[in-house]
Amino acid sequence: MQTPADRQDRHEYPAHWEADVVLRDGGTARIRPITVDDADRLVSFYEQVSDESKYYRFFAPYPRLSAKDVHRFTHHDFVDRVGLAATVGGEFIATVRYDRIGADGMPASAPSDEAEVAFLVQDAHQGRGVASALLEHVAAVARERGIRRFAAEVLPANTKMIKVFTDAGYTQKRSFEDGVVRLEFDLEPTDRSLAVQRAREQRAEARSVRRLLVPRSVAVVGVGRAPGGVGRGVLGNLRDAGFTGRLYAVNKAYPEDLKEAGGVPAHRSVREIDDPVDLAVVAVPAEHVPEVVAECGEHGVQGLVVLAAGYAEAGPDGRERQRALVRQARTYGMRIIGPNAFGVINTSEEVRLNASLAPEMPRPGRIGLFAQSGAIGIALLSRLHRRGGGVTGVTGVSTFVSSGNRADVSGNDVLQYWYDDPDTDVVLMYLESIGNPRKFTRLARRTAAAKPLVVVQGAGSAPQGHAVRATRLPHATVSALLRQAGVIRVDTITELVDAGLLLARQPLPAGPRVAILGNSESLGLLTYDQCLAEGLRPMRPLDLTTGASAEDFHAALSRALADDTCDAVVVTAIPAIGEASPGDAELAEALRSAAAGVPGKPVLVVHVELGGLAEALSAAASTAPASVERGDAHRPAARWPAAPQTRETVPPDTSRADSRLIPAYPAAERAVRALGEAVKYAQWRREAATPGKVPEYEDIDEKGAARLIDGMLARGQGLTLGTEETCELLGKYGIRVHRALPAPTPDAAAEAARTLGYPVALKATAPHLRHRADLGGVRLDLADEEQLRRAYAELTELFGRPEELRPVVQRMAPRGVDTVVRAVIDPAAGAVLSFGLAGAASQLLGDTAHRLVPVTDREATSLVRSIRTAPLLFGWRGSTPVDTPALEELLLRVSRLVDDHPEVVAVTLEPVVVASRGLSALSASVRLAPPPARDDLGPRTLPVY
Repeated sequence: MQTPADRQDRHEYPAHWEADVVLRDGGTARIRPITVDDADRLVSFYEQVSDESKYYRFFAPYPRLSAKDVHRFTHHDFVDRVGLAATVGGEFIATVRYDRIGADGMPASAPSDEAEVAFLVQDAHQGRGVASALLEHVAAVARERGIRRFAAEVLPANTKMIKVFTDAGYTQKRSFEDGVVRLEFDLEPTDRSLAVQRAREQRAEARSVRRLLVPRSVAVVGVGRAPGGVGRGVLGNLRDAGFTGRLYAVNKAYPEDLKEAGGVPAHRSVREIDDPVDLAVVAVPAEHVPEVVAECGEHGVQGLVVLAAGYAEAGPDGRERQRALVRQARTYGMRIIGPNAFGVINTSEEVRLNASLAPEMPRPGRIGLFAQSGAIGIALLSRLHRRGGGVTGVTGVSTFVSSGNRADVSGNDVLQYWYDDPDTDVVLMYLESIGNPRKFTRLARRTAAAKPLVVVQGAGSAPQGHAVRATRLPHATVSALLRQAGVIRVDTITELVDAGLLLARQPLPAGPRVAILGNSESLGLLTYDQCLAEGLRPMRPLDLTTGASAEDFHAALSRALADDTCDAVVVTAIPAIGEASPGDAELAEALRSAAAGVPGKPVLVVHVELGGLAEALSAAASTAPASVERGDAHRPAARWPAAPQTRETVPPDTSRADSRLIPAYPAAERAVRALGEAVKYAQWRREAATPGKVPEYEDIDEKGAARLIDGMLARGQGLTLGTEETCELLGKYGIRVHRALPAPTPDAAAEAARTLGYPVALKATAPHLRHRADLGGVRLDLADEEQLRRAYAELTELFGRPEELRPVVQRMAPRGVDTVVRAVIDPAAGAVLSFGLAGAASQLLGDTAHRLVPVTDREATSLVRSIRTAPLLFGWRGSTPVDTPALEELLLRVSRLVDDHPEVVAVTLEPVVVASRGLSALSASVRLAPPPARDDLGPRTLPVY
């Protein structure tokens, strides 16, 4: 009799199980199935495992594997017996296997849904999180093969392995018998297991980026002997920045006796460097990069910055070259920034890294800056540099990453690093593409809850060098979803910098109330109008007149900040001429001193051609200046009285000298736009602190809906449901659709009306007339058969034969506001719920709001109110307000349906007539299909572009 272990493989090699993962220390490993070709690797791996680890694995001394063991551990059917290995440099560093068992603990096949699992990790790699990553992947494989539960037997002394199982977050059962700990746990992901997985993901990816940004040693590969060239330039930038670690110049063309190049030790190969190298900057042509990568990998380099071009941006051949580069680097456990990258910068005094093409080190600061494009990176660094000393003094950069083609390290990875980076207070990102929108939205929501995240998102197609998954969502929809996640979405790099200036040092406003004061009535009124346009609530501007002194500005700003009805202050200033006009430094100190008295409210300055004031405002905060460098050099320095104290007044933050530097803007609209974004972000932060909940409804029949869906999908891979099936499925979630009866003839229409009861509506449902009441394809309030027959004749006379019109009869619903509710599953972004008013006007204006599924009760409330035409729902111009609670409940039920059943890939309810009491869904459509893969619910993997 043949046992399961004796059978030949029943499945082809499952290549989709292969994955690259980031380990706990930031290094990478490749996970793949074990095959018959791995016998030698397995033996070599086992020889490097300590006797203690072998004892823990086999519960007895087991110095070497027998030929039978090697055969058993390398021959799998990929169903009942599966083995996975974690590899670095092509060699095994850890293995895991499962064997399906029956109720008696013996080998079995399906339908048995339990398996025994066992791990072995090389001692040199223990503590790196290899076993945890392997557990995630082998659990996903087991679920795919119909296994729902793992069992593991562990010696009590093997505390590390017990911790791997107990910390994973799965529902488990633990017992102790015959000196062995037996663990049993379900493989269905739980909220806790997902939370554990994402916390591990954040720590690992953050550390992988830290290895690139905080190296102790850097080798620049491709440094020429003579001045000039990219490699020589980067080496010079590193040296000039004062990099605190070791530097090496590498070029295989160096003569053997050359000991130094560019003022640092020179080597012909990375292999020749005696000390460890953390980071290599690769500045050689693309055709020579593979050789360099191999040298770096064999030497143990942790990460690469590849400046070379000629990859995916150059076409199909370059794209394949780029994929090969990533595969090669990850084989050695290295991560890559680039190729075609501009470089990385870290201004920390402990690092002072300028491994980029930027000739000057940016000013140190607390802004994290990410740009995919080198050209945009140059522009952003240039703007921050120009305005850094002349506007706020807080525009300095903590770290900068330009990822180029972002073949490996992406904005998601850098967000993971900045999330808990103590040196970064504000994150600015220019994104030409988003490789994994679902993950980016998740990370953005978490980051935005801790620190501001400002994003410019390219509106066009992704650059040729960026391989990204397609999304069917319009650009405006993606932008709306980012805003829902707390992202401050701006349209230009000017707005990106403007918002960053305000958020870097000024506190968030408590509300939209804005005080305006200054020495120009016209500029004050312009600021007032701009505040109204941004949805703020400005107070009447206070005109101090052109003769206002620095003392006048100080007193007015102090009063405004002390006012409990004010949340922010905009100060407008124009050049003044005359003996009494304040000098720039004096006015700046007056404003700074007043602002320091009430540090909980933001202050902005709108200045017109006042370069001196802008620079003075950015100077390091201090007490009154000992001398005035600008303006009247003979005027004594002013000493400012303490600001009036209010209950909200707290001592200013003096932990940093520039803690109350005031951002200044050359135009009112730019200042107010930045303030408006800060107000909206502050409101999001307050709401995110107390998130809503996804309500439960007792009348929802989730299991019944699942049975319906399974039965319908059995008929085909993708189908649009008929009217009866749609109504039945929606009914399982308490969504009632107004009944409509077909009317192929006038007599059928009359019979349908008698069945439904008068008054009725007669509608043409042909695709070109559906939902187009403006074309005349709908007749309402037909009170009797005579009116119905007359309307039927009119429709057929106007639009053609009944078979072309597809007329239906429907009982009249209560009058109200016509709306549209939609849900769609996008392969890149996930499930999205949309809402808007019905009609051509809303469609032309794009007045539709969106939320990611699942939608909470608070999000449903905001969804209804976030469209521009929302006043029509709340009694605009004396109309009767409609039943918005019923509308919000409908949105929540549709969200639940799509979230519970990912096979429901599209739902449309149009129109939904919302009356003063209740609502009526007059038409509905549902599309089913096999659900798209959810990479956010699977094991941790690095993307492959």
